[in-house]
Amino acid sequence: MGTKNKKIFSVGFYNVENLFDTKDNPKTNDDQFTIKGNRKWGKKRYLKKLKKLSYVISQLGKEATDDVPVILGLVEVENSKVLDDLVSHKNLKKYDYKYAHYDSKDERGIDVALIYRDDYFEYISSKIFTPSFVKEDGYIDYTRDILVVRGEINNEEIHVIVNHWPSRSEGEEETRPKRIEVAKKVQEAIEEIKSKYKDPRIIIMGDFNDDPGSESVKKHLVTDDFYNPMESLHSKGLGSLSYKGKWNLFDQIIISKSFFETKSKHSFIKADVFNKKWLRTYKGKYKGSPFRTYIGPWYKGGYSDHFPVYACFKKDD
Repeated sequence: MGTKNKKIFSVGFYNVENLFDTKDNPKTNDDQFTIKGNRKWGKKRYLKKLKKLSYVISQLGKEATDDVPVILGLVEVENSKVLDDLVSHKNLKKYDYKYAHYDSKDERGIDVALIYRDDYFEYISSKIFTPSFVKEDGYIDYTRDILVVRGEINNEEIHVIVNHWPSRSEGEEETRPKRIEVAKKVQEAIEEIKSKYKDPRIIIMGDFNDDPGSESVKKHLVTDDFYNPMESLHSKGLGSLSYKGKWNLFDQIIISKSFFETKSKHSFIKADVFNKKWLRTYKGKYKGSPFRTYIGPWYKGGYSDHFPVYACFKKDD
């Protein structure tokens, strides 16, 4: 594990839009994504989705590094089965991806995960932080876990925090406090890392359901010791998803400033949105936006409603 020396490498993040298997899980609200559900989610559609997603991952960051990501955060995966099926697909099999994953308490049963290349990333440990909210009726509302993975790249320890924050489906303003609450939970995870490891290298990645300039990200997550390269990308008009003709950059990779120190073995090169033409809807009302699997209940057969994002690093001599 972690044996190869990699000079330039990428890390990525991808919201894969409802990667469900075809079986009903009686403990979660996944009925839509079964053959009897309103999405008519059967084996043929599932296999097509795996083929498309695995191809995207096989191309992600390749222009900059000549290789696939060393680590890749994923959200909207149902369980370990879909991860097994994804990493063992013929498009990815040769890269020998392993993964860190826990079943969350999210009511739809969608989880976060980190896949990693066993020959470049030496996995050490992982844990989860579970944000929750008390509803007005006293019931506890769980959202997706925060996954923290500790490992080594080129014999330098790196901590990766994978996120999928509460959505804006009930309105941006109404749901904002939830995202701020989860940002504070991430800070708990960061403080725990700092209490155990001196000057740690930390990569925060996720679908934050907020832009780089939003209060939850800018004020509560990106503190003085972090740098958000996605902020300048967003200011140039780049986005990872489109809503009502407006681009948002909810998918972000944020790094600790310890990567910029001379004693770090790695230096940050750049971050970008992977928004190739073939990943876009090519005609009609949604032309130019991510080519997604469904629009509402209507099957389109695309990749995801989000573009993936990636960041490149260089191993210093």
